[in-house]
Amino acid sequence: MQEDNPSFDPIHHGHLIVCRCAAEILSAERVVLVPGASPPHKPEAVLTPAADRLELCRLAVDDDPLFEVSDWETCQPGPNYTLHTVRHFRAVLPEDTRLYWLIGMDSLAELLSWYRVGELAGLCTLVTAGRPGNARPDLTPLRELLSAEQFRELERHILETPLIDISATDIRARVRAGLSIRYLVPEAVRAAIAARGLYRGAAQPGSA
Repeated sequence: MQEDNPSFDPIHHGHLIVCRCAAEILSAERVVLVPGASPPHKPEAVLTPAADRLELCRLAVDDDPLFEVSDWETCQPGPNYTLHTVRHFRAVLPEDTRLYWLIGMDSLAELLSWYRVGELAGLCTLVTAGRPGNARPDLTPLRELLSAEQFRELERHILETPLIDISATDIRARVRAGLSIRYLVPEAVRAAIAARGLYRGAAQPGSA
């Protein structure tokens, strides 16, 4: 399975700008940041401890009522699929809640291999944001896995969001090289990374 939820390792302005833009387009009342735990297809991936990634997310949106941060995925044992997370939120939210799941264009290209994607599309609306260097893929093969209505909804929710060319991979590399990450991340996040000495060690595989 080529499935991977954002690890926010670390969270940066690109994440926040795109999330806010998507919320405005969709008239969403709330954005929940859900840092991923162990990616199902990357069992060897080494992520910064969940407590640090969660705290950086909380610092990033501390004064913004649109956002909240959930630790649900990082508290689950072992790898976790998006379907499991969406089931959780569907269970705890009011039945009539419109639930969106925001992915990047790179993830849209891999959706065919996601775990039980038809069931997932039945529980939430899959929303795609643009990502630099990723063109819209051919979605035709997904017709075999989605209902006609689910397929229409998937196409209809490919959004025109800003293409912010910031990646967590580059941010980690800059920290290791002793370069500034000011303006790439919220100031509270930059200060916490410096104070905790995060990302100063050897390069680790992670998510942007």
